[in-house]
Amino acid sequence: MALALTATAGLADIRFWTTEEQPERLALQQEMATAFEEETGIAVEVIPVTESDLGTRTTAAFAAGDLPDVIYHTLQYALPWYEAGILDSDAATEVIEALGEDTFAPGALGMASVDEGWASVPVDGWTQMIIYRKDLFDEAGLEAPSTYANVLAAVEALHNPPEMFGFVAATKVDENFMSQVLEHVFLANGATPVGPDGFAGFDEAKTTEVLEFYKAIAEASPPGELYWDQSRTLYFAGQAAMIIWSPFILDELAGLRDSAPPTITDDPTSPELASKTGIVTNFAGPSNPDGAAWADIRYFGITVDANIDEAMQFVEYSMGDGYTSTLSIAPEGKFPVRNGTAENPTEFIDAWATLPMGVDRKAPMGDVYAQEMIDEVVGGLDVAQRWGVEEGQLALASKIINSGAINRVVRQYIDGEIDAAAAVEAMNAELSAIE
Repeated sequence: MALALTATAGLADIRFWTTEEQPERLALQQEMATAFEEETGIAVEVIPVTESDLGTRTTAAFAAGDLPDVIYHTLQYALPWYEAGILDSDAATEVIEALGEDTFAPGALGMASVDEGWASVPVDGWTQMIIYRKDLFDEAGLEAPSTYANVLAAVEALHNPPEMFGFVAATKVDENFMSQVLEHVFLANGATPVGPDGFAGFDEAKTTEVLEFYKAIAEASPPGELYWDQSRTLYFAGQAAMIIWSPFILDELAGLRDSAPPTITDDPTSPELASKTGIVTNFAGPSNPDGAAWADIRYFGITVDANIDEAMQFVEYSMGDGYTSTLSIAPEGKFPVRNGTAENPTEFIDAWATLPMGVDRKAPMGDVYAQEMIDEVVGGLDVAQRWGVEEGQLALASKIINSGAINRVVRQYIDGEIDAAAAVEAMNAELSAIE
């Protein structure tokens, strides 16, 4: 077997590193590589790389002059790898222009924007969502929870513990889930700790609005250390009006995964809860009426060591004729960042809605959720944001988030240990030391 793999590797024209290393997903990627070779004659070696090892492996391969041709990578690497000379932005830009810049979600492109082009080609992504009981909102005559004000109005109307909690806010400070939820809520109000020159500090007025809002939804939550587990469990049991979660909940909501079944009815395979659910991706605070969607975007990076023409053809194929296959690897977490083609502007959105999602049972997104929900899911990528992207300070913003300081101070404020002014001062004092 080792000899056979070595021979295959030696025959490959390009090497493709992917962090989608689960066996089923690897098999689908290999099928794509085979289909691409049959169409073009260009052989692709699909190489799985553990996501946590991707940064160190790429740096080592760059130093050795032995980078793969194409790397499937997360947003956090796009600009740093471009600045380090690892990525060929000219090649990525040429692919995007060939496919049609206006066929891509603007937010996904914007996050990889560099001088005169893009560092990498956006592939797929997802936006964090406010998931809510649309049936209860409709009965109470409530607006969708797309703003701070609408969320607070819904809490006022629907919070009736222990039968129904108005919200389940993340409060467990050592969970990355709380970091993601908080960044979403801060972004919604236009509050960011970084500027073009580095750390800028949180604006006190905007941040006070964030803190007051978050305290209100925390007070409408159950007591205790809350994170993704309690959020999902309570919503699935019909005991939460609103939660914030990733789209990986969508197949579970529909009763397609036995490990996390809805318990609102006696039938764990029932799609009833999905039918009663609405989602919001673009969320707005009082100081930022345009709002924002917190997003995780993945990219194809063409490296400086690549066989450029062959690598570009592979990426164009994966984002063109093979794009539906690319999305099919995990459709519930791979929203199309390319809506369609010039000839058919919704081709890929339409195809994505037909792809089977789920684990123990399968069903297309379009069979479970209404078209307006699918439009909301995909539309979030048009306004996708993250701290530091626009300012060119994504690396610093990531360190700030990973420090855990924001989680700790927000929790102190929620618990009444400090007031809002002291919380802003404490966050800025601690975060200013991060380089």
